[in-house]
Amino acid sequence: MHLEGTTTITAPREKVWKFLTDPNFVSKCAPGLETMEIVTPDKQFRAVASIGFGTVKARFVTDVEWLELDEPNRAKMKAHGTAPGSAMDAVSEMFLTQGANGATEMKWTADVVVVGTIASLASRMMGSVTQKLTAAFFDCVKKQIEA
Repeated sequence: MHLEGTTTITAPREKVWKFLTDPNFVSKCAPGLETMEIVTPDKQFRAVASIGFGTVKARFVTDVEWLELDEPNRAKMKAHGTAPGSAMDAVSEMFLTQGANGATEMKWTADVVVVGTIASLASRMMGSVTQKLTAAFFDCVKKQIEA
């Protein structure tokens, strides 16, 4: 599944960068997040999150690693998560550029592959649920940064 989008955040790039690359900040907006621990500062963290696709629910333990950090312009990360009978792999990238009136324009992409029980039982709902969770995440990020 390929996802992408653009979000304008009314804040300087440095502030947006600091928020989005700090697991302690960004975890405030992650839907379903139960726990988050930093494994290696500025490199790797682990998150546990519960996600529901209709009546199908899964609790993923996910290891996230920064692949590239080009402050305050671009960041790339990979994630691998497991849940009973299922697995998820993702690669995500964000690009920050200076927008009008001191705002920051963020373009992002994510390529996500889900296999196993979740993929077979919830495949029809995965796209719409993912879009809903992504919209909630970015709404929260904007509110947190712009506050």
